[in-house]
Amino acid sequence: MWKWLHQLGKPDRLYHLCGRFVPWLGLAGALTLVLGWVWGFGFAPADYQQGNSYRIMYIHVPAAMWSMGIYSAMAVAAFTALVWQMKMANLVVAAMAPVGAAFTFIALVTGAAWGKPMWGTWWIWDARLTSELVLLFLYLGVIALYNAFEDRRLAGRAAGILVLVGIVNIPIIHYSVQWWNTLHQGSTNMQQTIDPSMRYPLRWAIVGYLFFFLTLTLMRLRNLILIQESHRPWVLALFSRRPRP
Repeated sequence: MWKWLHQLGKPDRLYHLCGRFVPWLGLAGALTLVLGWVWGFGFAPADYQQGNSYRIMYIHVPAAMWSMGIYSAMAVAAFTALVWQMKMANLVVAAMAPVGAAFTFIALVTGAAWGKPMWGTWWIWDARLTSELVLLFLYLGVIALYNAFEDRRLAGRAAGILVLVGIVNIPIIHYSVQWWNTLHQGSTNMQQTIDPSMRYPLRWAIVGYLFFFLTLTLMRLRNLILIQESHRPWVLALFSRRPRP
């Protein structure tokens, strides 16, 4: 395992490995997301209470789930960078942060659109909503902190520390509906309690979001590697082999 991680710590090897996975992950993401959305928006039955307005969950729920999942993955990468001094792990954190911020923003916007007909308001300082908003600020803080330093090593360490400090917000988001009396629905184990005709397209959408997260992260990681290693011989050789327009 350590030998495999050591190989991933080499920028040129990691760059080419990411390039191999990007098209396949992107294709898988497109197929699974289209399947989930077409099934969910076009063929799943209307809910007996919410009617057709519940269908926004096929956008909202995967985004909300992976907004927390991505931050947790960032915390693992930040811990790896701080403990084992793997500089590529810092780049992984920087690559994931904008994707996580986008997913969190989508979750907040679609949650507000879903809440308006259900609760009669676009926003309320509910425990779940507020902690999710804090998550967005954490993502933006990591992005800003990483770009605030010219020294990439110092930038990666500062951003990693913020990620690890902010991980405390993840269990707060998850358990907020249990710890406080909130307007947001309680923990209902949605994927098990809803009808299978609604559940299966939701699961396909969740998988689709995961594939797109991986695709976008690897694409950003390749760009960050090129920027950081721009003066290395392998990067110069890579661009010298590309045909000029």
